[in-house]
Amino acid sequence: MLSDNHVLVRVGPEALQADVLAGRHTFIVDEPLEVGGQDRGPTPYDMLLSALGACTAITLRLYATQKKWPLQGIEVRLSHQRVHEHDCEKCEQPGQMLEEVTKELRLLGPLSEEQRQRLEVISQKCPVQKTLLSGLRIVTRLVPESEFLTS
Repeated sequence: MLSDNHVLVRVGPEALQADVLAGRHTFIVDEPLEVGGQDRGPTPYDMLLSALGACTAITLRLYATQKKWPLQGIEVRLSHQRVHEHDCEKCEQPGQMLEEVTKELRLLGPLSEEQRQRLEVISQKCPVQKTLLSGLRIVTRLVPESEFLTS
């Protein structure tokens, strides 16, 4: 079993399907048929959006519960697209696309307009969103095959 802050991802020699071990949980990530996957699980971008959506909803639930507000349910709908950074002024040049995530919130329950507005602000403070916007640094290192042996 992996520690809480580690994830192990394995892909075999042929398929695009990834077997993921996150702590004591296992799941599959795959690509759609049209790009060579077997469509047996969500795509990597689906997982990224799922993490942001789940974190947003959980953050709102915790906040509303703490405030004793009548929030009965939360729905978060997300989409990802690449948009031209400068209205395609330089779209033929590399590096001119911008990644964009649209996050729509549906707050269920008899909330006041003030409570709804406050929850929208709080939704932008979820830890995953903060991480994605923080200028995240990813450090990659090559390790010997023997280092990845797990039970």
